[in-house]
Order: sequence, then C-alpha cells, then structure tokens
Amino acid sequence: MKKSYDIIIVGAGPAGIFTALETAKLNPDFSILIIDKGRNIEDRKCPARATGRCVNCKPCGITFGWSGAGAFSDGKLSLSPEVGGRILEYMSEDKAKSLIKYCDDIYLKFGANKTVYGLNNENIDNIKYEASKHNIRLIECPVRHLGTELAYNVLRKMYYHLINETNTDFIELTEVEDIIISNGKVSGVVLINSDGKVTVNCRYLVAAPGRGGAEWLANEAKKLNVKTTNNAVDIGVRVEVPNSIMDHLTKYLYEAKLIYYSDTFDNKVRTFCMNPGGVVSEEHYDGSIAVVNGHSYSEKELRTENTNFAMLVSTTFTEPFNKPITYGKYIAELGNMLTGGGIMVQRLGDLLNGRRTDYSRLKKSTTIPTLKSAVPGDLSFVLPQRHLTSIVEALKAFDKVAPGLYSKNTLLYGVEVKFYSSKFETNKNFRTSIENLYTIGDGAGITRGLMQASVTGVVVARDIMNR
Repeated sequence: MKKSYDIIIVGAGPAGIFTALETAKLNPDFSILIIDKGRNIEDRKCPARATGRCVNCKPCGITFGWSGAGAFSDGKLSLSPEVGGRILEYMSEDKAKSLIKYCDDIYLKFGANKTVYGLNNENIDNIKYEASKHNIRLIECPVRHLGTELAYNVLRKMYYHLINETNTDFIELTEVEDIIISNGKVSGVVLINSDGKVTVNCRYLVAAPGRGGAEWLANEAKKLNVKTTNNAVDIGVRVEVPNSIMDHLTKYLYEAKLIYYSDTFDNKVRTFCMNPGGVVSEEHYDGSIAVVNGHSYSEKELRTENTNFAMLVSTTFTEPFNKPITYGKYIAELGNMLTGGGIMVQRLGDLLNGRRTDYSRLKKSTTIPTLKSAVPGDLSFVLPQRHLTSIVEALKAFDKVAPGLYSKNTLLYGVEVKFYSSKFETNKNFRTSIENLYTIGDGAGITRGLMQASVTGVVVARDIMNR
C-alpha cells in the first residue's frame, strides 16, 4: 500500500470492483486502492457451508470480503433496470439498459454462464396473466444466474485481472475510521487494521461499502453533514418449500418476482432472491446479529430438493424516523434473543394455529429444512403484527399461482432483513455535496442487487475520467 492514490474505493463488492475495472480501462495510469473489512476472495470461507453450524467468524465470511455479500451468496444478475435498485431515478431507461448490457458483457468476458432465464415467451405471459387474476403483479426480469460456485470463479478472475494487470492494490481486513476533508473536498482516509492506524491520501473517494457497511456510511453522512433520505425498511422471512411447488415458475423465470398488497394493512409484500434447488443460509452483521439468507448452485448435482425465497414487507417511514438500519437490527436481535443467537424456523401450520414449532413438530414436516442449525420457535414473538399478517396474506394469495405454498409444512425462517442505508443525496453521477466524494451500491441505499451496483461503479468511473 502506497501513501497516496488517485482513487480510493471503500468496499470490494460489485460497485467497487466495476469502478476499478472501468477506471483501469479508461486510464491505466490511475492508481487505485480498494479497501474491505473482509478477506481476499481466496480466504473467504464459511464453515457453516460444510458443517451446517455457524461459528461466528469475525468478520463474517459471507457478508464481507472481495466480491461482496450478494456475489458470494448466489450470483444473480438481473438484466432489467426495473429490478435491483433505483438507477432509473438517475438516468433514462435507455441509458440504464445500455449500461446493464455493458456490465453484463463484462461478466460474460470473465466467465459468466451464458444461459438467461425469463426472456419473453408464451409461458411467462401465461404466468403473468394467471397472477393478475389474484391481484398479484409479476415483474418480468431476465436473470443470468451464476450460482454460488461460478460467481466465486468470475469474481476471482476479476480480482487477479485488477491486481496483476492494472494499477490496483487491495487491502483486506481493514476499516475506514475517518474520511478526511480539506477545504471542502476529500483528501484521504484514516485506515485501521491489526497493524494500527495509517493515513492514505487520495484525489477521489468512492464509498461503496455494501449492505454490511451501510451503518458505517450512514454515520459518516452525519459526521460530514451529507443529506440523506429514508429508504424503505424491508423485513420479513425466508420461505422454504419443495421444488415441486415452485418448479413451474422457476423453470422459465428462475426467479419469480411477485408483488402483492396485503388485505388488512395494504402493505407491499414482495418475493426476492429466489433459489431453486437452493440452501437456506445464515449470515452475520456487526459480528453478532444473525439474519437469514439463501443461495443456490449452478451445477445440478449440487442442488437440493427445496426452493427458498425471501418474502419482505416494505415500509417507508416518515419524519421523525431516521434509523432504518437500527430498526431492522432491533427486529433481528429479537429473533436472536429467542434462539440463543441463531436463526428461527417455524412451520406455517404452527404459526396459523398459534403455537410454537418445536423439534418434534419440525420432524413431522414433509419439507426438510436445509439450514440444519435453525432453531424451532414462534415468529409471532419476533415480527410486528402488521408484518406477520401481511406475509401470511401474501402467502395465501401466492398459493393461487403456486399451489401448495400455503401449506402447514411450508417453512418460515426469520428474520430476513435487508440493511439498506438511508439514500444519499447525490447528482446523476452519484457525486455528493462534498467535492470528489461519491457514494454508490447497496450500502448507499441506491441499489439492491449485483447488476445495478455494477452499473453505478461504471457511471462513477466515467464521471471521474470526464473531470
């Protein structure tokens, strides 16, 4: 690590990686430093993937490190500007589509799977038509699925390209303690790791810390007096059912993005991160909070007999509320408190009957849980009533297009929380009010998926080069 760089990028997820890739392409002489709280991709390991038991690695090998949380977990590339973030608030639809195509070609160059699900065909039209009968909206979105193992290989190739063939350095297990501002513009950062503190200077700073760094970025916004606005708070459960219930949807769509407005509270409920033949997983934030997630593999022999997906209730709070991350953490902590620190699982039938799932009831389930460490419990002690009611009503509605979903043996894991930061006020190129400071990706509250995060990185790199 040198004492000074042209660009410092905080966060080694897709937003940061694509900032570096595009910068190196446009100006090979620009020096780049990428910093991440997690480890290099070669050293990112999750013992739970082999043993089924989380051992609370610090930092979490799933949440932090090169390639970010989403890329290391499943690797879905949503090829529609309507899905995975808010980039349409910053650019035209045509420009967004062009940038998605540009980033998709880069993923292909580095070895992404060429198969794309969800391209317009008669089967998708039929699914959409059937869903509309039951007040359900299907969002059409082509998906290129890398799978957990292929995502690793693709992002690994990007790492070695940047380190070996460009003017880019990467430092792991390092955090930014302070952003240094001189005369109204960024001049560097104070880094801290096991070796102590060091100040590194830069001309431009790109804050792209991902969901794991959302709280850090929100705190920096307060310190730097950068304006933010509240994002929706997404809280819910991960649903797990046999493949037979979802195959007719996932065969053509891979990920069926369904939206329903609940009957009682009129809350928006959406499906998210669908994993056919997948595995429910556990990930950690702040070294302690356990939340549920899911992933799946590209290779058929690695797939399970179950499909899992998130069902999230979206709520946008108004003033004086300004702590969406704190609220999400509070709900997750309630679940952890009741399980002794892990993930809770409950059969839908037990929830509807007002009783806790215990180990004996879980053994009766025809849906065999893929997260073996999940602790049977009662989600009604964790989720607010309007969230739980909205989820149950949405499951009942979705059963119309996926018969068997509203079953006593459907498994619900909690809590699933998406830690989106308050959205930073930026211009169309993601430049903040502080000169030469950019914020992008999921941690900045701008994106919610790999592809749109990648797009924001390209936009920032081009803007820096234009300046």
